[in-house]
Amino acid sequence: MAPRRRDRRPSAAAANSDRAVRDPRIPASNGRSLSSYLIFIVFVLLVLGASIALYPSSHSSPILSVFDRELVKPRVDYKEIIRENAKVAENRTHRHFPNPVLAYVTPWNSKGYDMAKLFTSKFTHLSPVWYDLKSEGKNLVLDGRHNADMDWISELRRNAPSMVLPRVVLEAFPAGLLQSKKQRSKAIDIIVTECKEMGYDGIVLESWSRWAGYGVLHDPDLRAMALQFIKELGKALRSEESVRNANHYLELIFVIPPPRSPNLADYDFGPRDLQQLSDYVDGFSLMTYDFSGPQNPGPNAPLAWIRSSLQLLLGGDTDGGAHAHAHKIFVGINFYGNDFVLSEGSGGGAITGRDYTSLLETHRPYLRWEEKSAEHFFIYSSKNVNHAVFYPSLMSISMRLDEAKAWGAGLSIWEIGQGLDYFFDLL
Repeated sequence: MAPRRRDRRPSAAAANSDRAVRDPRIPASNGRSLSSYLIFIVFVLLVLGASIALYPSSHSSPILSVFDRELVKPRVDYKEIIRENAKVAENRTHRHFPNPVLAYVTPWNSKGYDMAKLFTSKFTHLSPVWYDLKSEGKNLVLDGRHNADMDWISELRRNAPSMVLPRVVLEAFPAGLLQSKKQRSKAIDIIVTECKEMGYDGIVLESWSRWAGYGVLHDPDLRAMALQFIKELGKALRSEESVRNANHYLELIFVIPPPRSPNLADYDFGPRDLQQLSDYVDGFSLMTYDFSGPQNPGPNAPLAWIRSSLQLLLGGDTDGGAHAHAHKIFVGINFYGNDFVLSEGSGGGAITGRDYTSLLETHRPYLRWEEKSAEHFFIYSSKNVNHAVFYPSLMSISMRLDEAKAWGAGLSIWEIGQGLDYFFDLL
């Protein structure tokens, strides 16, 4: 008997059920669609969470200044410096220090160029270290135009009205230059012409230390000629309008060492020199740093020494009213530090912010606040050799800014590429 064929027709109930499922008014795969939708939502939320973690929203809480974060203090931990030093306040244009600020930038430390652009509003004067005026036989040559970065200057001037005054080191043989009126005039003409052709706002001149090294300042006649040269250069620059600002002349800032003793030596730049030049010079960059060295390890610039230098140079004190020329002084502060070797033979040298944080991460030291110098330092040992590290801190810089402010003086910073980023919150 032949097998019966299976009835392929569905029952009425099954047919009705199938029609209900296949009703075009109802999605064909509602369960599967809902599951896929939920998976998609979870995926999107995960991606958004990861994005927020990696790239914080512009609507997140702004970074506060070092003052608001309560970081300016004597007692500081190395972990705090590592954690906080790269964080700068959102408001990079607000100035805490009201007086003029001169910032040096060096070609061998490119970070300084970036810091100048980022914090342009904090500075009134920027001095890139570009030029040397040299003797070549009987000729004078200004070397350094190849260092000039005009795109950088243009970007600075788009952001803020800071003046750009390149540093010029006077390396020409001094006796030949100072004793010859023709040579002095030639040197002045070279400098003024460079300012006009390159659109600078003036120059920062460094020559006093070199004159001291050549013995020029021990000779009364040569010393008088040196001062006269500065006056003639200042006159020449003031007779020229700034290319960028027709209402302002070209400025001259003169670099001077701090007097080391009340009994001024011939090579010291003292109060009389300041008074003689003040009508011809727009500012004096006072090098109040490098107090210690490898042969005598210690603080970079003790606060008492800075105060004493200002008293010797200006006379009086801050309580009795600062000298009339205080507003022309740019008190020098260092953004670099020193890592000194304490064993026999001594040694060591300058360190930058990058070097400093690396030492903190490696040695995890205890930082000490030294009241007398108003500086932080720490001791560490490497290969059985003890080292002492002196590097600026928020507290040490803040106290020096207060000192300059009390005198009515400005600041000069050597140099802004060597510091930690959050130092700029103080300015």
